[in-house]
Amino acid sequence: MKIVVIGGTGLIGRGVVAHLQEQGHEVVAASPSTGVDAVTGTGLAAALEGADVVVDTPNAPSFEDGPVHEFFERSTTNLVAAEKTAGVRHHVVLSIVGADRMPDIGYMRAKLTQERIVRESGVPFTILRATQFFEFIGALADGATHDGTATLSDVLMQPIAAADVSAALAEVAVADPSNGIVEIAGPEPLRLDDLARRLLSASGDPRTVVTDPDAGYFGGRVDDRSLTPGNDPAITDHRYGGTTFSRWLEERR
Repeated sequence: MKIVVIGGTGLIGRGVVAHLQEQGHEVVAASPSTGVDAVTGTGLAAALEGADVVVDTPNAPSFEDGPVHEFFERSTTNLVAAEKTAGVRHHVVLSIVGADRMPDIGYMRAKLTQERIVRESGVPFTILRATQFFEFIGALADGATHDGTATLSDVLMQPIAAADVSAALAEVAVADPSNGIVEIAGPEPLRLDDLARRLLSASGDPRTVVTDPDAGYFGGRVDDRSLTPGNDPAITDHRYGGTTFSRWLEERR
C-alpha cells in the first residue's frame, strides 16, 4: 500500500512513517522540506500519484487566529482536491479531542474547518481526535511564565505521548475508513498545573507553578469536560495510549 504522510517530518508524522515502513508499506514523508507544500499545492500531485491513503498531520507555523485558519483551510482544500485526482481511498486526519467544545480558541476553530472540508470532500475518511501531547506541557508552562512563575489552570486533561498518537494513526491508516471520529487519549486523567509541576521538577527547572482556575487554555475558557475524552455521545470509538506520564518522564532522562 502506498501511504503519503503530510507533515511526515514532524513530531507525529515521523512516528507514523516509521510504523508504516516497518509494516512494509511504501511511505512518502511529505513536507515543505521534502518538496511538498500543501498550503501552496507545490509537489502534491506528484507525491499523491498512485497513493492509496493520505495521513494528514501538519501543524501550522503560527497559532494566531487568522494565519492558523488560513493554513488549515488552504492546505486541506488543496489536499482533498489532489486526492480526488489521484484516486486516494482514505484520508486520515489528526484533530483534537474537544475541538468543538472550545469555540473561543482560534486554533480549535481552524481544526473544525479542517474536519469539515474533509467530511464534505467525498473522499472516504477517518478523523482521529487526540488529547494534548505530553511533549507540549512544557510549552504551556513557558507561555504562562512571568518572572519565574508559571500561572496555570487546574483544568482536567487526559494527555498522551506523541509516540502513542503516531502508532494509532498508523493503525487507522491501514484500516477501512470509518467516515467518522475516533478519540484517543492517554491512560489517566491529570490536571494541567500538576503536570507542569511534575515536568519542571523532573527537569530540574526552578520555576514555581501557581494555580489559577481562571487562567484558561490558549486564551480560551475550559472546564473539566473540554479536554477529556468520552464527552460526546456521538463518538463511540475510544482508544487509549499505554504510556503514563510517569513513564514518559522517566524515558526523557
